[in-house]
Amino acid sequence: MSDAVSNLRNVAKVLRAMDTSDGAGVSLKRSIGTPELDMLDPFLMLDSISTDNADEYIAGFPEHPHRGFETVTYMVEGAMRHQDSMGNEGVLRSGGAQWMTAGSGIVHSEKPEQEGGLLQGFQLWINLPAKDKMIDPRYQNLEPNEVQEFSPGKGVNLRLLAGEMFDKTGPINGISTNPVFVDVKLDAGAEVTIPLPKGHAAVVYVFIGDAVVAQKDVPTHHLAVLANGEGVTLTGGEDGGRMLVIAARPLREEVVRYGPFVMSSKKDLMQAFDDFQNGNFVRKAAS
Repeated sequence: MSDAVSNLRNVAKVLRAMDTSDGAGVSLKRSIGTPELDMLDPFLMLDSISTDNADEYIAGFPEHPHRGFETVTYMVEGAMRHQDSMGNEGVLRSGGAQWMTAGSGIVHSEKPEQEGGLLQGFQLWINLPAKDKMIDPRYQNLEPNEVQEFSPGKGVNLRLLAGEMFDKTGPINGISTNPVFVDVKLDAGAEVTIPLPKGHAAVVYVFIGDAVVAQKDVPTHHLAVLANGEGVTLTGGEDGGRMLVIAARPLREEVVRYGPFVMSSKKDLMQAFDDFQNGNFVRKAAS
């Protein structure tokens, strides 16, 4: 099944996700933001959580700041409570997502809303253009039923958060890098061609089963970095496969980052630390 795509992309390389931990000891698999793939403009980091061992996730991600980029949290299974310095609070549930534009600065926390069972999800960091790094913070929260879910062919199920394909448009809007973010589930042998804007950086991350990506075998917890083109053909592996397809417009700008701050100059980076330490980030009024 295709969407009239020509000039298909090939796979430039396949990388195995690196086991690591973050927050208060949450076990993760990191595929972007590693020694092997430091970043893929504009993507700064891609983490996957996939465990039914509560000891590996229960401590969550205590309060921490962000400035200068966007975070995308997508829950496949389980629930995650978020709170922030603007007074926002809510729970991301299975199939839901949050696209947070940190902009000039926000302090937030993320903690599992469950004490047992499978927790599976992703966090993606996307750089902001220099001109947008100090814009006001913004949230786009998606309940599971707000994600565009459809089947363009037999054995193919798509959940579209951002981008356009098969006459559908994802609900995420107003993002400067014009992203595509789609969760693709394929039965064994089922095939689909996902259209992608030419010139966008693009990856496929397989998180359940395995898949053939542009005629290249990609196992579970591996990332396929795609070459340029206008789409990619995916086929479900022997037992089927589920994967994220993510693409966005490269910024081709200077990146100066450390920890939770991503700026365009060393001066701006030092200012971010000063602002946070001096309490100048957005914080809710004391009750």
